[in-house]
Amino acid sequence: MISCGTPSAGCLNEARSAIFNRSYYEEVLIVRVHPEILRAEGLPHELQDKETIWRDRYRSIVNFEDHLHRNGTRVVKFFLHLSWEEQRQRFLKRIDQPSKNWKFSADDIRSGASGSNTRKRLKHA
Repeated sequence: MISCGTPSAGCLNEARSAIFNRSYYEEVLIVRVHPEILRAEGLPHELQDKETIWRDRYRSIVNFEDHLHRNGTRVVKFFLHLSWEEQRQRFLKRIDQPSKNWKFSADDIRSGASGSNTRKRLKHA
């Protein structure tokens, strides 16, 4: 449920600002690149219709952000783009530096292998 732990006007500190990781965008990016994630979500087959699932997920994101806005939260979006070369360098540091090994996982290799597909999906998101 994407509304758990989200920022709202009533729960902000005196500065009235918060950083919120909008990881629900992964539902229209990473899940499209890795369809096995969608299969693992256990959705009923009729909700996995390729014609409507992505449209519906985008609609859910827009509706959610509208909900936040109507309840006093001003949403400001930032996109942090790291070049593939920068990502490669960070990946190598995870391997080479023992203090960063905890960040390394097999998913890093799989994600790197699907980089061009991720770039295509990112244009849609």
